[in-house]
Amino acid sequence: MRLHDRTFLLLGGTGGIGQALIGPLVERGARVIVATRHPDRLEKRVGVSPVHLELAGSELDQQLQQLSEVYPDIDGVIHCAGQNQFSALDAMSVSDLDAQLTVNLRSAMLVARHFVPRFRKAGLGALVFVGSTFGSIGFPGYTAYCASKFGLRGFTEAVRRELADTPVQVIYVAPRATSTAMNPEPVNELNRALGNAMDTPELVAVKILQAMEKDERRRFLGWPEKLFVVVNGILPKIVDKAMLKQLPVIRRFLDSGAVS
Repeated sequence: MRLHDRTFLLLGGTGGIGQALIGPLVERGARVIVATRHPDRLEKRVGVSPVHLELAGSELDQQLQQLSEVYPDIDGVIHCAGQNQFSALDAMSVSDLDAQLTVNLRSAMLVARHFVPRFRKAGLGALVFVGSTFGSIGFPGYTAYCASKFGLRGFTEAVRRELADTPVQVIYVAPRATSTAMNPEPVNELNRALGNAMDTPELVAVKILQAMEKDERRRFLGWPEKLFVVVNGILPKIVDKAMLKQLPVIRRFLDSGAVS
């Protein structure tokens, strides 16, 4: 995928990974439309246009229509917005569940629904979705997050196959644990206790851009996480046993009331 002279709509641009993507995209000659609930918080720079967008809003489809009218040259979308909450399932409210499903999955589906016909007609377009290792491996304490990311992975796979005979590119990138403000300190402590490596947002941004430039359909980040994804898909009982051994440590942090 060529990035130079492209116009990308970046969703989640004020988060850790999203922020880390802005500079490299501009340096590669792309224009970046950063959609956020708080465009006033975005640092002004050449090649970057902040816009207001409510991904959890009931009128997201109408907002996207208005956005396209103002920026008709958008020919790529990078969806890296997300919400998570480290919590036992029975400790989450209905609104907690809805928030994660709405931002992590529903918004991605509506964004694709909006831009696919425009990209198909233009003969050019890319949809890039940032998922998670937890979109392939269910992890205790992240039931809703896993559900939304499993859904996102399945959705992107289906859309990619649906558009296989069109010029529209669909890319899915799944980072492992990443050091962002979305994780409260107790979650960072849990990762350290379990020996889970955490990548920087800058490293993840590099990997996302590499996947885009190489036209990869999917990319999973981190080792041994990539291996666990494969094993979990083929022999889930092995991962079940590994998780069972970790469960006392995980439950200790769950019971501490640590949430994001």
